[in-house]
Amino acid sequence: MADAVRKATRESYGEALIELANEGKNIYVLDADLAEATKTITFKKAYPDRHIDCGIAEQNMMSIAAGMAACGNTVFASSFAMFASGRAFEQVRNSIGYPHLPVKIGATHAGISVGEDGASHQCCEDIALMRSIPGMTVIVPADDVEAKQAVKAAAEIDGPVYLRFGRLAVPVVFTEDYKFEVGKGAILKDGTDVTIIANGLMIERSLEAAEKLLEEGISARVVNMATVKPLDSALVIESAKKTGAVVVAEEHSIIGGLGSAVCEVLSEEYPVPVVRLGVKDVFGKSGPALELLDKFGLNAQGVMQSAKEAIAKK
Repeated sequence: MADAVRKATRESYGEALIELANEGKNIYVLDADLAEATKTITFKKAYPDRHIDCGIAEQNMMSIAAGMAACGNTVFASSFAMFASGRAFEQVRNSIGYPHLPVKIGATHAGISVGEDGASHQCCEDIALMRSIPGMTVIVPADDVEAKQAVKAAAEIDGPVYLRFGRLAVPVVFTEDYKFEVGKGAILKDGTDVTIIANGLMIERSLEAAEKLLEEGISARVVNMATVKPLDSALVIESAKKTGAVVVAEEHSIIGGLGSAVCEVLSEEYPVPVVRLGVKDVFGKSGPALELLDKFGLNAQGVMQSAKEAIAKK
């Protein structure tokens, strides 16, 4: 995918908001003094009367979003993942989650790939936090195509949604005929020896790993699981039955994220060896994004190694 067009999903987020408004969707967008970074600045320029900068006050922003949603509005509240899920967790839980309001949280700059901003901004705990809230839908799109479709799908959900976007430009892996469905995974490559379940920027790396594994005679099924909650349990179980071993690759802590969700399902329904590839209960470090991803093993080589470990445990 070296020649693929690359685009950060945060940019797709900003563009999708404008598309929603252009299509007649009466949405409001809130930001916490980060519109340039979250890319809601593009929406602000196009629809200034429907964009509110709440300042560096994420907790207050979530409360404002809740109040607007309670009045019948569809609201997108935007900030970095660290602040949207961490600093404002109590407001998200009690003011948005508990009354099940249609607030869509656009969380950008998630994961290790934030890069030089360092451990204070590299949120690898947000999925664990958000999927613990009853009724919260959690979506981690892989590229521009999926991100835009996910934003539009989120606008139609009657309840809160957490959308996770990245800072790093990633390759566009899906064609325009790809159809994202909330709660549904997608088989991107079929195989019989091991299943690789991934989302976000780990999709590119998983597909690359599958191609290299095939050269070694290992057939890998690659599943895109953009919706972490509700999880496509049926596809997880069906894949485990077909291959007998599973790898979960994500740019998140191995605690509480997609890996945990998959293990919860399989431990109850169809136990098979599972190897979780992610950030292993440590904080991040400051450095170039791609170098950090390599340091933490979040690359094709890491996926390949994890696949071989899972197969060896059969």
